[in-house]
Amino acid sequence: MFSVGILTISDKGSRGEREDLSGAEIRRIISQLPARVDAYEVIPDEEEMIAQKLVEYVDRKKVDLLLTTGGTGLSPRDVTPEATRKVLHKEVPGIAEAMRVEGMKITPLAMLSRATSGIRGRSLIINLPGSPGAVQENLTVLLPVLKHALEKVQGDPSDCAAQKVAPSCEKARKPIKSVD
Repeated sequence: MFSVGILTISDKGSRGEREDLSGAEIRRIISQLPARVDAYEVIPDEEEMIAQKLVEYVDRKKVDLLLTTGGTGLSPRDVTPEATRKVLHKEVPGIAEAMRVEGMKITPLAMLSRATSGIRGRSLIINLPGSPGAVQENLTVLLPVLKHALEKVQGDPSDCAAQKVAPSCEKARKPIKSVD
């Protein structure tokens, strides 16, 4: 069972002027994993506060997966990616790239997302957009690989090479077509 933290970044949400539907959507979708939500908060779009909360959730609360929602767009107050990059030890660009690629199949606006993702310690941090629909679209793309990614971040030594396919790799692996 993985520990999950949800951090909603929203000025209006933090002031109680908007219901956090995106955080609720994350909670609903994450229930499909062997995971439990252990930490949740709504905070304003303040870069230093976001960075501090990311560190708190990972270093002190020890969440395995930290999902943020909001603050990934182009407005002057959208600073979630900057705050996230400040605290990451390693970036995992393929996660955000996959979300944008799949999002582009639904709307060209997906190319405007500045979401990032990466590793801090033994935790995976992923920025998601702020709308419930975009959260659903993006998490649906990630669900097939999240368990495997979390196992690897936490040090799973199993080899996912074709010769030795670890059980956690089995579901994610697609058959390779030979070229004859």
